Amino acid sequence: MPDPDARTLLLSLSGRDRPGVTSVVFDAASTVGAEVLDVEQVVVRGHLALSVLLSPGPDENVLTDRLTRAGESLGMEVILVAGRGDNASRRTGRAAVVVMGSPLETRHVAAVSAAVARHGANIDRIRRLSRWPVTTVELDVSGADVPRLRRDLALVSADAGCDIAVSPAGLARRGGRLVVMDVDSTLIQDEVIELIAEHAGTLEEVAAVTDRAMNGELDFAESLAARVATLEGLPVSVLEEVREAVRLTPGARTLVRTLKDLGFTVALVSGGFCEIVEPIGADLGVDHVRANRLEVADGRLTGRVLGEVVDRPGKAAALREFADLEGLPLARTVAIGDGANDLDMLQAAGLGVAFNAKPVVREQADTSVNVPYLDTVLFLLGISREEVEDAGTSA
Repeated sequence: MPDPDARTLLLSLSGRDRPGVTSVVFDAASTVGAEVLDVEQVVVRGHLALSVLLSPGPDENVLTDRLTRAGESLGMEVILVAGRGDNASRRTGRAAVVVMGSPLETRHVAAVSAAVARHGANIDRIRRLSRWPVTTVELDVSGADVPRLRRDLALVSADAGCDIAVSPAGLARRGGRLVVMDVDSTLIQDEVIELIAEHAGTLEEVAAVTDRAMNGELDFAESLAARVATLEGLPVSVLEEVREAVRLTPGARTLVRTLKDLGFTVALVSGGFCEIVEPIGADLGVDHVRANRLEVADGRLTGRVLGEVVDRPGKAAALREFADLEGLPLARTVAIGDGANDLDMLQAAGLGVAFNAKPVVREQADTSVNVPYLDTVLFLLGISREEVEDAGTSA
């Protein structure tokens, strides 16, 4: 165990970054056999800040002189503070707080940090996850009650107008996960039943019912039956035209590819139709698909669906089933959706993400994304833009 009364020396070095700075500093310390206890370095817009905690040994005066000379030779500011003991042990209750904005304003970070302080927690580290297409920073917090902090910051998110996600940190943030996505207006930009209804000449009628169902004003199963009934008599060949018309949401392919590169399991759960969703899933390489199936007779749609409807409870049941199949607890699941029929699934998951969602969904989800790029969900999981780009290069 570290000696709490042991003599230590804290070096803080700052200035213009360039190759060899760290090497010069540690070479100077190595001449007196100092022991490294902690190191942290960050570079922002070419400006380096390096902090090193050392056990100086018997030649502390010599070490101080050599570190001062090394910093001066680099043209950098050097601050040396002698003291006793290592870093204080971090408190339990570790959380990762991700703050995302387009743009991310100083008032957003001020509001979040103030809420963390009111909570009695401490921000130990901050790092940037992305600068484009949104700016995202991750706060490493200790001393937090994660569920309570999540509720507190949900209010900040709504008031300040930025997206905030709170997740348990440490090992809980690592390892495999199951990510389950809604399809219509989430993975894709379209509502498939509306694309089909265009061919039946019932688009206006169907779109009105869809909007009410997604806002939670109508029972989903009943609304689906009413909408599908308007499709009766359409030739099944129409579905091929609809498949070709579907547009992926910007960032959808990057999201799925990166999740798969990380070894995550990806599933699609849709109140739409297998005839459209299964080919999309096959193209993207997802692991599981659950959706409704249209009934066909003599090459034409009958205006009915087959089997049990994938409705609001059905989506949550699918998430639980897929988690069981993968041997993952619900705490390691992520659900993404936009409509009221996604709410049970979002609430069952370890992290429920409302993507450009209806107000009723944003209010009840753990966090929300309000930019039109689906791959920004990766930042909520602590994955940086650089890591996403590296995954794409190595694919």
